[in-house]
Amino acid sequence: MHHVLTLRDQTLHALPSGALYWPSEALLCVSDLHLGKSERLARRGGALLPPYETRDTLARLDRDLETTRARAVICLGDSFDDAAALQGLTEADRLWLLRLMAGRDWVWIAGNHDAGPMDISGSHRNEVRTGPLTFRHIADPLADAEISGHYHPKARLAGKAWRCFVMDSRRILMPAYGTYTGGLWTDHPALDRLMAPGALAVLCGQTARVIPMPRMGSEGRHRRAF
Repeated sequence: MHHVLTLRDQTLHALPSGALYWPSEALLCVSDLHLGKSERLARRGGALLPPYETRDTLARLDRDLETTRARAVICLGDSFDDAAALQGLTEADRLWLLRLMAGRDWVWIAGNHDAGPMDISGSHRNEVRTGPLTFRHIADPLADAEISGHYHPKARLAGKAWRCFVMDSRRILMPAYGTYTGGLWTDHPALDRLMAPGALAVLCGQTARVIPMPRMGSEGRHRRAF
């Protein structure tokens, strides 16, 4: 159900959930969980959304960790929707997250929503290099062998929007893993400039499907909703 890909001779599995698994390192990578988004919106007087997204996101993460048996986890930034979102989690959700972290080498990479170290265990880093691969929140256009998040890429297929990985020979852009997250169409100029010709999109869903990265969309699509 997953898609096997390579980056700098490393075999990686793009999971239908939006997580990336590196078998040789027993490492699971997820990006842009945006835990606590509904609480943050309510706290700031925004739209009122059903407050279930954190437990839905944690449930998928729990399943991926159980399936892969990952011993290490890298969260690629924007794990929490803002600096106060961690404190806004229910006690049950916070304990669930701590249970998932227990016994694992867990790294929180800083994002633009959660730029400072959070009051939670694990390592807090700006970026991580493991073997030939570098993990960071926002892609560096000059980087090579890079895995990053931030853009929440999505693509259209058969009249539907799909969260997706975007990949070429130099980098992988991760989809947003969180339940309440918007996204940036892959034909947006920011992604078009970042990705090489021939880049692929791996769609999330019941199974990971691979298509050429959609480009050259209409101007009306170039919006994101975070």
